[in-house]
Amino acid sequence: MARKPVNPVEIWQAYAGLGMLAFEAQAVVGMRMLGMSGAWPVGKNENRKMLAEKPPAFVRAATAAAKKAASGGRPDQVLTAAVKPLTKTARANRKRLVAKAVSHRKKK
Repeated sequence: MARKPVNPVEIWQAYAGLGMLAFEAQAVVGMRMLGMSGAWPVGKNENRKMLAEKPPAFVRAATAAAKKAASGGRPDQVLTAAVKPLTKTARANRKRLVAKAVSHRKKK
């Protein structure tokens, strides 16, 4: 079976997804660091959440990438499959941390 030719736009999209993951993750790291210093409102269990979420998120990413690779996916498709669940987790964390800060500010 002939492989579909690689589309440069799809490669760019895969790397853009990786860049978005980096942005989301860095935002979360920054807010959590500020939270540890007392400069950003975070929940009491934030440190525990930070550690507990990693293994399941990476298992989801590895599983998605392995499935895509096993089904004959191109490298850009494998990368996209791996990045998607990690970005989803990081984005949810960013939204939660921002919402916590906004609600904390409204209470003042």
